[in-house]
Amino acid sequence: MSLAVEQHKRKLFSKQFETTLFAALVTFLSYTVVYAYRKPFTIASYYNIEWFGIKYQTWLIICQGIGYMLSKFFGIRFISELKRLGRWKTSFILVGTSWLSLFFFAIVPPLFGLFFLMINGFCLGFMWGVVFSYAEGRRSTDFIGSVMAVSFIFAGGFTRSVGKWLLIEWNVAEKWMPFVTGSLFVIPFAVLLFLLERIPAPDADDIANRAERVTMNNGDRKLIFQYFGKGIFLVTFVYIFLTVIRDLRDNFMTQIWSELGYNTDFSIYTKTETITTITVLILVSFLVFVQKNIQAFRFIHFFIFLGLLLTGITSFLFIAGFIPGAVWMQFVGMGLYMAYIPFNCIFFERMIAAFHLKGNAGFLMYVADAFGYFGSMLVMVMKEVLHVSNGWVLFYSSASLWCAVIGAGGMLFSLFYFNRKFYKNQSI
Repeated sequence: MSLAVEQHKRKLFSKQFETTLFAALVTFLSYTVVYAYRKPFTIASYYNIEWFGIKYQTWLIICQGIGYMLSKFFGIRFISELKRLGRWKTSFILVGTSWLSLFFFAIVPPLFGLFFLMINGFCLGFMWGVVFSYAEGRRSTDFIGSVMAVSFIFAGGFTRSVGKWLLIEWNVAEKWMPFVTGSLFVIPFAVLLFLLERIPAPDADDIANRAERVTMNNGDRKLIFQYFGKGIFLVTFVYIFLTVIRDLRDNFMTQIWSELGYNTDFSIYTKTETITTITVLILVSFLVFVQKNIQAFRFIHFFIFLGLLLTGITSFLFIAGFIPGAVWMQFVGMGLYMAYIPFNCIFFERMIAAFHLKGNAGFLMYVADAFGYFGSMLVMVMKEVLHVSNGWVLFYSSASLWCAVIGAGGMLFSLFYFNRKFYKNQSI
């Protein structure tokens, strides 16, 4: 009898291990493909067109960012109410529309191109919540979510390298490059949609350990805000600053590397971002071994704090002239994503599990994301409208330093707040 029980346990473990690896790989690749429709346009100069002293490329980034930001506000309700059935259709429509918008971007005059980039950003802004819904609510979500989240880092570099390759090696016109890049990923995306649907739902043990994830109505959302309003405000405040420095780096990575002297090296994006991806993934994955949700939630606060500290210290050292630009870009990216990745995969996941909340992590992610991207767009527009003359290297290094200092302080307050909430719940 004991032998049969042992074999049954091994079989269950083997099945869970296979499901975890399968879900991690498929979600990682799925969101990497999504980036092929979002970021490659940022590496083109668009013949140095300018309006009102602002480069056309910057106008495009701002317009796509506005669309992306709006999708996050709409997504607070849309993602929280997302049902399991039919998600592949939603994904197909969203990514298909974003790809079609890149086609129209290529054929219309530059002014109308801004509108189609806004549509592109609006559609793609929902995709994180859709893809993550396949991963949340599991004992292995920390690992699956971490693997999926580091696709931010890898995909940004990889898809830009593909776009740069098309421009340099195949002489694809700048306006057509984003659409052509997307074309290369149409079939992989279709295959990955099929594979996403093959990921099994969380089992009974997952639900017991992490709380069942359910769709939310307006009353459910209000209840969470009423009880955790101050805490949500604190972490959203930190996330705004994180999103500002992350988005500036992501959108203007080409300009930063160019100012540092790497203008013609199209492999630099993949090289540096791959190192950051692997390092952050290894570090975040250790959270899988923290079984108690409240302990993991506390540790995530500490991990984010360390990431912000690394970002601030390396930026200070670079500004002071103690380290070279390439070293700074590598380590500031590592620190940034040490702080940013947990917010996008496990912070709210463990929060729901620790406090046994009725809902889903996607809802809280989109609350933070909405205001995070609002802050990012505000900073970007202010830099251009006020004609801040600093180059992107100096502007970004200074922004990273100040955002890191403010964010680190905010995480300490957040940890204090949620600890008090947890002990208050325990005493009831």
